[in-house]
Amino acid sequence: MTDPLTQIVTLLRPGAPYAKVASASGAWRVRREEDGIVLYNLTLAGRSLLEVDGRPPVLLEEGDFALIPAARGFTISSPDPVLPKGRFTEPVLLAPGQVRIGDPDLPVTTQQLVGHCTFGARDAALLLTLLPDLVVIRGEARLATLIQLVADEARATRPGREVVLERLLEVLLIEAFRASGGIAAPPGLLRGLSDPHLSIALRALHANPARPWTVAELARAAGLSRSAFFARFEREIGRAPMAYLTGWRMSLAKDRLRRGDGSLAEIGAALGYGSASAFNTAFAREVGQPPGQYALSSARLASEDAPV
Repeated sequence: MTDPLTQIVTLLRPGAPYAKVASASGAWRVRREEDGIVLYNLTLAGRSLLEVDGRPPVLLEEGDFALIPAARGFTISSPDPVLPKGRFTEPVLLAPGQVRIGDPDLPVTTQQLVGHCTFGARDAALLLTLLPDLVVIRGEARLATLIQLVADEARATRPGREVVLERLLEVLLIEAFRASGGIAAPPGLLRGLSDPHLSIALRALHANPARPWTVAELARAAGLSRSAFFARFEREIGRAPMAYLTGWRMSLAKDRLRRGDGSLAEIGAALGYGSASAFNTAFAREVGQPPGQYALSSARLASEDAPV
């Protein structure tokens, strides 16, 4: 049956424009206000304190992997010694892929492989609401290997670089999200997939989004009563079942419209809408513009971004 996590990561179309090794010493603090990117951080040696806005600080130690999928502000600093409050350190570029943070006259105490990736999907914000806003995994050798491969490929100029990077990042994100799932995960897709009842309904919904699903049908598939299923879905996923289905249909529709994959009637029918007008109405209500207008604006943006 279709794997929802793989589908979402594939639709995000990740790319990795930047990777570096950051070496730090003494007291230091780096602040970033990122927009539309994903930060990843693998601690190679030493320790650091990661503070994502709105969340308690997390201590990262050697072998720890952190991923911030959602665009937000964050701070990374030395836990000891501590830089005075309100002061920040500007990283210094030493060589391609190498930066130095803190007092250059002191020995290096922390070393991290850090970087960011971008998402090609225009509706990445919608897809990211289904995933955690912070992932921290400790001592996973598989992730360390994947990160190193991503960093090596990002700095290389080999043929097929973009395709290889996209595939490596898809695997990296899936591995990271898979390792962070379970009941301890925040409400969202990962938590839902860890639920033995909800996972059945989620996989069925993703496998056949065109089916005219009802809450009652999904509840039967999950082996729960309608009321128990609805409450459990909303609690674990963070949204009502039909709202989730509509959001997923719109993500699939946007992807096909961007790629010019079929007429409006064909795309609508593939997603469970009986006519082009029904699809047009549903899309405009959810997205804020008709599908034809969305397709034209996507084509225009793609041509502007194309290399010359």
